[in-house]
Amino acid sequence: MIDAIDREILRTLQDDGRMSATALAAEVGLTVAPCHRRLKDLEASGAIVGYRAVIDPAAVDLGFQALVFVTLDRVDRATVDEFEAKVAENVHITSAQRLFGDPDYILKVLARDLEDYQQYFDNELTSLPGVLRLRSTLVMKNLKPKAGLPL
Repeated sequence: MIDAIDREILRTLQDDGRMSATALAAEVGLTVAPCHRRLKDLEASGAIVGYRAVIDPAAVDLGFQALVFVTLDRVDRATVDEFEAKVAENVHITSAQRLFGDPDYILKVLARDLEDYQQYFDNELTSLPGVLRLRSTLVMKNLKPKAGLPL
């Protein structure tokens, strides 16, 4: 069970995942040993699923973002499984959610620029299994690029 101290550890790590155990312990009001133990327990329980760098897409020439609304022509198990497998392996799709209702999915796609996105749309998105309709909207501004969970 996650208690208030565990939540504080998680909140703190969402802001700075590279924080040392000593600094984390000081931040949450524990000594190092119990803080380290709690951290390991949070990792073992699956509450913490990993650590990674947050990279500015524009800094690596991927500053163009589109949201793509996908409607499938059928939603049988085989089509859904095949579609989701192709989406999962596609590196340009950085976020994907299955939705209730219409559309069936929303995908976040990164590209270099409009021309790069158009090529990607024509060559890859349209060939995803079971696609009936694709609608894109371009992201003007990302207001919460590093938002964590509301702990």
